[in-house]
Amino acid sequence: MTSSTTSGSEPGMAAGYPAELAPHGLAAAPAKAVPHVDARLERFRMPAEWDRHERTLLTWPTRRELWAGVFDDAKREYAAVARAIADFEPVTVVALPGAKQEVIDHCGAANIDVLEAPVDDSWIRDNGPLVVRDAEGNRLGVDFAFNSWGRKFLPYDRDAGLSAIVLDHLGIERVPIDLVLEGGSITVDGQGTLISTAQCLLHSNRNANLSQAVIEDVVRRALGVQTVLMLPFGHLDDRHTDGHVDGVCTYVAPGRVVAQTCSDTGNVNHEAMARNLRYLRDNPDQEGRTVDVRGLDLFSTFAVEGLTEYVAYPNFYVANGVVVVPVSGNKADDERALDVIGNQFPDRQVVGVMGQVIAFGGGGPHCITMQIPAAIGGSV
Repeated sequence: MTSSTTSGSEPGMAAGYPAELAPHGLAAAPAKAVPHVDARLERFRMPAEWDRHERTLLTWPTRRELWAGVFDDAKREYAAVARAIADFEPVTVVALPGAKQEVIDHCGAANIDVLEAPVDDSWIRDNGPLVVRDAEGNRLGVDFAFNSWGRKFLPYDRDAGLSAIVLDHLGIERVPIDLVLEGGSITVDGQGTLISTAQCLLHSNRNANLSQAVIEDVVRRALGVQTVLMLPFGHLDDRHTDGHVDGVCTYVAPGRVVAQTCSDTGNVNHEAMARNLRYLRDNPDQEGRTVDVRGLDLFSTFAVEGLTEYVAYPNFYVANGVVVVPVSGNKADDERALDVIGNQFPDRQVVGVMGQVIAFGGGGPHCITMQIPAAIGGSV
């Protein structure tokens, strides 16, 4: 697969990383050998998010200093996401030992259980397991390495070990892979195509000295995909994840995505989003299709703790029977986003949940959740 990204000149920068985003003065991740991929994964594939779930995972807000003066507000927004999902499928909330009652007080106990475990932070999309499934319904939990988005938040050792605890709790065998990859950096269509961003996946603070070709090969073999589409960019002003794809482009059906667009030439993301669209136009998926893009040209801003933020509307979460969409409080933009996303899922209820504080923390409903595919898949 040909990529539109370009090789950079910064030491330790993965080949293919967009040159204009080369980090300056940021220590590269330690050099590593080519990761081993368990041969059993050849017959497994990561299902699309809209495939049937056994349950959803969510980690309770933990790192107080991240949330500053809105720690309690973060808990309320996380709880709203948990409750919206629990109306349709079981939710397992991972929380620090001793926090079970607090979770129940916020979320209720209907279709919600609490797994007490040592954690550092609250973004299970990125440090949780990616469960893959074979044609017979067997499942394995792929556990990629986690380094806190390039060691941005310390400590992170408990988060790096969380997948093993969760998989043991669920009775799913763990398959570790020594490649740094967060779940928010990928979106799959269930038919052999995965989309990521070079800005994140090829960043030097993730997998230094590994080429784009090696990284893509490991991802293909680990998750059962054949084609990797490497968008140049996520949001350029993403100060936490270095541009996760789930903020700008999310599969909603095979061959179709909801994607961030930006017509405002004064917005820092204007050219980056245009380049993403050109990339999707020029690079077909595994089935030879040009990806159909349903655009969201929305950047509703608001202030949290003195910082200007916006919700990433493509950061919605698809569960059994429901799509949970972040809303900003801007009525016109929220209604537009709910309409566009809702039209992609006519068989599901679309629920908007306030996402201002979660956006301040660095994400949205998709970032704080992780689906566990059911052993027997299919539509919901």
